Amino acid sequence: MRKIRCLLMMAAVIAIPVGLGGCMPLSMGIFTPVPVPPWVTERMEEKYCHKNDWRTPILPPIKKGAELPRCEDPPDEARVLRAMPKVARGVPYFYEEHRDNTQVVTELMVDKIDPPRFFPLIGLAQLHHCHWKCTIYYTETIESGYPFPYQCVRPRVQVIYIDLDHLHLCSGGGPEAEQSIRRDLSGP
Repeated sequence: MRKIRCLLMMAAVIAIPVGLGGCMPLSMGIFTPVPVPPWVTERMEEKYCHKNDWRTPILPPIKKGAELPRCEDPPDEARVLRAMPKVARGVPYFYEEHRDNTQVVTELMVDKIDPPRFFPLIGLAQLHHCHWKCTIYYTETIESGYPFPYQCVRPRVQVIYIDLDHLHLCSGGGPEAEQSIRRDLSGP
């Protein structure tokens, strides 16, 4: 009995300093902070905030006798900058890369409408091609503070091609079917 009591005392003497130390995993229960790398938030933002960047809009039918629609809306600056290659992830004071003085110039390259064809889950529609050439002028700055400080500033030009294609539904029937489609797409 004395031997068991001595072993329990030794275990308690060893366990108390370990329990009081700050390196106990899950010591706060469900409130224990979990380290999250910085790229996780970037990926979540890409996935949920800008999900329409890669979706194809479906528009109402083109009216017979009306002028054909044109690609009038160029891609906005934010969308063009998101399409650029990402800046290299650096280590503070060892290697850092920045892009400053950004200017975006857009140019329409293709504006054409295909003949009607069947698209799964959509039906009969016409594909309207809108292809844009986006030229980005910016100043690239690469800097380091260790082992010796330096800074390299260069003007850069990047060209990105963005497709803003969309679909125009086609009615298989007469004018009543076309009005019905327009009413369904425009809402109540």
